[in-house]
Amino acid sequence: MRRFLLLYATQRGQAKAIAEEISEKAVTYGFSADLHCISESDKYDLNTETAPLVMVVSTTGNGDPPDTARKFVKAIQDKTLPPDFLAHLRLELVVEPWINGLWAALEKHFLLNRGRGDVSETLTMASLASRRTDPMTPELLHVESQVGLLRLDDSGGKAAEVLEQNAVNSGQSSTLIADFEASLTRSVPPLSQASLNIPSLPPEYLEVHLEEALGQEESHASVSSADPVFHVPISKAVQLTANDAVKTTLLIELDISKTDFSYQPGDAFNVICPNSDAEVQFLLQRLQLADRREHRVAMTIKADTRKKGAALPQHVPERCSLQFLLTWCLEIRAVPKKAFLRALADHTGDSVERRRLQELCSRQGAADYSRFVRDASACLSDLLRAFPSCQPPLGLLLEHLPKLQPRLYSCASSSLFHPGKLHFIFNIVEFLSNTTEVVLRRGVCTGWLATLVESILQPYTCTNHADGKKALAPKIFISPRTTNSFHLPNGPSVPIIMVGPGAGVAPFIGFLQHREKLRERHAGGCFGATWLFFGCRHKERDYLFRDELRRFLKCGVLTHLEVSFSRDAAVGEEEGPARYVQDSLQRHSKQVVGVLLRESGYIYVCGDAKNMAKDVHDALVEIISRETGAEKLEAMKTLATLKEEKRYLQDIW
Repeated sequence: MRRFLLLYATQRGQAKAIAEEISEKAVTYGFSADLHCISESDKYDLNTETAPLVMVVSTTGNGDPPDTARKFVKAIQDKTLPPDFLAHLRLELVVEPWINGLWAALEKHFLLNRGRGDVSETLTMASLASRRTDPMTPELLHVESQVGLLRLDDSGGKAAEVLEQNAVNSGQSSTLIADFEASLTRSVPPLSQASLNIPSLPPEYLEVHLEEALGQEESHASVSSADPVFHVPISKAVQLTANDAVKTTLLIELDISKTDFSYQPGDAFNVICPNSDAEVQFLLQRLQLADRREHRVAMTIKADTRKKGAALPQHVPERCSLQFLLTWCLEIRAVPKKAFLRALADHTGDSVERRRLQELCSRQGAADYSRFVRDASACLSDLLRAFPSCQPPLGLLLEHLPKLQPRLYSCASSSLFHPGKLHFIFNIVEFLSNTTEVVLRRGVCTGWLATLVESILQPYTCTNHADGKKALAPKIFISPRTTNSFHLPNGPSVPIIMVGPGAGVAPFIGFLQHREKLRERHAGGCFGATWLFFGCRHKERDYLFRDELRRFLKCGVLTHLEVSFSRDAAVGEEEGPARYVQDSLQRHSKQVVGVLLRESGYIYVCGDAKNMAKDVHDALVEIISRETGAEKLEAMKTLATLKEEKRYLQDIW
């Protein structure tokens, strides 16, 4: 068996799952993978490593490395390192289809190192093997995970609730499915009559026992990351949108005055949130464990497991209660991977239901998996409702459900403007789940926060709110997220352009509050121009911070405010209204290019990654090309240079 070093860094578990698949498949191709998390630096040494190195790394937050890779990334970015540092290692920095060519590449490496002359036949065999009828082809695995492998991608990380929001954007039909149509629970020919290639059963590795509680207390801090955790009260909650707005946006103020939590405008922070109590209770009932919810969960590694490198899940505190486990530790809303479906099939008594689960995880059922599981944002609860005879053991959930991740939010205030306070805003994520029955669901964190602040929520009006309702202030757990470059320039004289439609305006409110206080402290100082391109659907329904933005404009803190309303009818404009922020940018193309290229200014983009950020980027390419006379490729290179110089910054999700 030819050895190679396989390292992974993961935040939500996808990169780890891919690495484990590679490790398990390696044996089929005659390789032995030495698998480690990149943070386990005591188990490998890159300085002396002679075998090929394969790395599987995801991004998190705003394109940041996952927590487990922070130390490694910091180490390799050390500017004092010699230029030939790690030069003895082979790294292939490509994206997709990455795994498909992995086996042939490794085969070639070992054969060349042994001095064999004719490698073409072996390479052909390896290439054919990677394209054979395989129930878990690497290419499909890459698509399912949505994680780039060694991906040089600065487009930003994905917020934890993006998958939930996708269900809103996909326009899923809520009509009843006719008998002859495929659904989550039913297939149609040719799939229903096909012979299936299903993945091998993932080896079970956890032995789980429930023991009666002995009165131990549980700490929410134990489910967070390595960052410090603060328990802070919510001092104010305000609805920023009208009741008839398409999306409901809330502002929450946290009282951090009795903590040493600190931040600057542009920072983001984590909110540690629980799963929905109703969904947790459903799982307890469905797993027939409701009467044991307070029992402690004891885990050990099975002595006879075939899983290589099996380890206890680090996100589960030792001897926590079953209720705590399902509420604070496991992402029960996670879309099940095919390996989980394969394992669930073996715990399904009804033969028709078992066959359907096998179809969904098979190579032949890839389209159905995409349509009815991944694209529909189906979760474990949906599967248990759809397949009543499925009765998985608790250990299977612990093996396949990822860690419940904290949700990342941008700071929407300045500590100079609001001492001892921290503001953030969010849209309440709502979507229809119709995998088995039509159900209106809310985002895990936004739904919880909205319910939490109901007793103190101030309704939408056009005036500012000074003090919150007098009620018992609920508390939440937060932690800092410091790896961020989305900050104001060091010098206040540098001009800035801010692009933030909808809730994307949040960090820019903090920017402007900060600038206002700096202007008060340095009355004779030189301050650069500030442009804000804001957009929403309707002027009278969801124009966030309207009064505050107008005040900034009036006092000169904001020098240019360009607002577009995508759903309001045009009123007396010859060339028609600017419906989106990218339209407003196009109308001010000369000024935009002047700020960025002649005045060495900064541009910040915050908001939706899927549509808005891409459209803004394309608009900037067009603007630079048109105003400078450069080819499109040169304009793209100019933007790439701005990114490298950290003058084109994105906070997108």
